[in-house]
Amino acid sequence: MVFSSLEFIFHFFPIFLIVYFATKDKYRHFVLLIGSLVFYSFGQPVYLLLLAISVLTNFLVSDQIHTLVITEKKGKKSTLAKRRAWLILVLICNFGVLFFFKYFAFTVGIIESVGGIKIEAPEWALPLGISFYTFQMLSFVFDVYNDRIHKRVSLVHFATYATMFPQIISGPITRFEDIEDNLLKNRVTPFKLERGVTLFAAGLGYKVLLADKIASLWSDISTVGPYGIDVATAWLGAWGYSFQIYFDFFGYSLMAMGIAYILGYKLPDNFTDPYATKTMTSFWRHWHMTLGKWFRDYLYIPLGGNRKGKARLVLNTFLVWMFTGIWHGASYNFLIWGLFLFLVIMLEKSVLGKWLEKSHVVGHIYMAALIPISWTIFNITDLTILRDYMCRMFGIPLQGDLLVAPDHMFFLLHTISYDVVEEILQELDC
Repeated sequence: MVFSSLEFIFHFFPIFLIVYFATKDKYRHFVLLIGSLVFYSFGQPVYLLLLAISVLTNFLVSDQIHTLVITEKKGKKSTLAKRRAWLILVLICNFGVLFFFKYFAFTVGIIESVGGIKIEAPEWALPLGISFYTFQMLSFVFDVYNDRIHKRVSLVHFATYATMFPQIISGPITRFEDIEDNLLKNRVTPFKLERGVTLFAAGLGYKVLLADKIASLWSDISTVGPYGIDVATAWLGAWGYSFQIYFDFFGYSLMAMGIAYILGYKLPDNFTDPYATKTMTSFWRHWHMTLGKWFRDYLYIPLGGNRKGKARLVLNTFLVWMFTGIWHGASYNFLIWGLFLFLVIMLEKSVLGKWLEKSHVVGHIYMAALIPISWTIFNITDLTILRDYMCRMFGIPLQGDLLVAPDHMFFLLHTISYDVVEEILQELDC
């Protein structure tokens, strides 16, 4: 069930709001927890148990780590070794589950292609929101480990935080400190209601009126394929997908923030005009900001960031972008996408960045080219088609290229087999 569906807008959400506002303030987090579990069960009830086990595991481990932190603060012997052991255990549990459902089949495919052996891998549907709620719960565990959360948190409060339906499927990834006060003392005000309805309506418009309509452009072009389009159409398709993914994801984030405001919560911003930036480095500070901050705070900085020399800076940046690519999907194109972003950002850090930021025009032209290239790599999972599409974007002839007629002719002819088209062209001495 998605926020733009009639089922959500006219059935689930109105009924939930009636129950929610009829409940006293101090009990509303119970209603939110139950409502979130019901919401999740509409999509994949079979994975509701997996979600519950994940919540319970992360809570019990974080509570144990919190106890060790308190013990150490009271002046007793160091508990660092035990804290690290619990942290390693919870990391193995979380990433183990994530690997099994999201990356196991991909890994098996690599082993089969390299080793030439056949492995029967089980086919599992990917649990909804598993990447988002896993990272959100891990942020809580890390913050407890680093003594950023000082009070002991109840299971109900943690479960509500981990599963709240406005953000469980597609974020934004929220840190516990951002909504802790709302969980303890929820207040719905006229301002929050007005702000929430406005954000939800805007997000719904972005999703339904813009993203869903623009999607047809990319759908038509990808159906024809790189052999049936020219350079201009290839760029048009890439830009179409760039705007589609922006309005889709940004619209969803706005709807999530709007729903949260209506319920008395404030979720963090996830986008701040990313397409107005002048460098890819700046772009990723404005796009999916909560994911970027997660990798910055829990991977890049703990690895040393830029404090341990240029070699470590390059290594840490590489790891961040490789993991960012893997996080988005289990396919080779996501690894290529992560590597592409890493190379571009390192080039900006060493040479181009300051110059591009100072420019008034060149930086925007630079990003107008890089944004569609990056999203094309992100979007096309078939590497052969990706190669051909990128060749078409840059005017590189394709093997057996038939593009000798205007595009509208190939939109007409793409339904005919390429062999037949070749025979016709030979007869015409083309």
